[in-house]
Amino acid sequence: MQQVNQRGHRAPQGPAPGAIRTKKYQLDKDLFTKIALGKVWRREWWYALIPFAVVMIPAIFSFSWWWVVAAVIVTILYVALRSAQIVGVTRVEQGNVLFEKVSYDIDQRQLIMKRNEREGMAMTWDMIEKAERSDDAYMLWLKPPADSQMPGGWKGWIARTFQAPVFLHLPYRIFVGANDVKLMESILRRKNLLA
Repeated sequence: MQQVNQRGHRAPQGPAPGAIRTKKYQLDKDLFTKIALGKVWRREWWYALIPFAVVMIPAIFSFSWWWVVAAVIVTILYVALRSAQIVGVTRVEQGNVLFEKVSYDIDQRQLIMKRNEREGMAMTWDMIEKAERSDDAYMLWLKPPADSQMPGGWKGWIARTFQAPVFLHLPYRIFVGANDVKLMESILRRKNLLA
């Protein structure tokens, strides 16, 4: 609630009690690429076996080393294209918001990414699918778009199957103190985002 000062003007409302204010931080594109590629290939490694198996089918009936070479080349092309899709997130204009230097205001209701005191973007906790805690940071994985936001037909299937993961990386060093790190973990546990 805003309070009236001596001149009768309302003072701007400060952060909510129990809110966390971080230092400014900019996610490095190489770090994002490394984490996103690791996540995708841990989950989808077996997708690379599909083009290999499909191209090797004719080798069952008439074996030739050319089929093996073609299967390896097609598999390498698939891995390169899928990896390029992940790296492309760092190059497109829509992804720039992830790599700007921002500070975070975090409370029970939302997480606000602030460029400065006037510009910012609010995210509610229901936009976050899960959180992970590593040795040096929290990673907040954003939910993919809903099916209603995806195109229909085969384009929608491709968009759902080959999505690039998007996340926020919050290193512990951007928090003001150890109490803020503990409060962040407490908020994530209350929101059932952290196991």
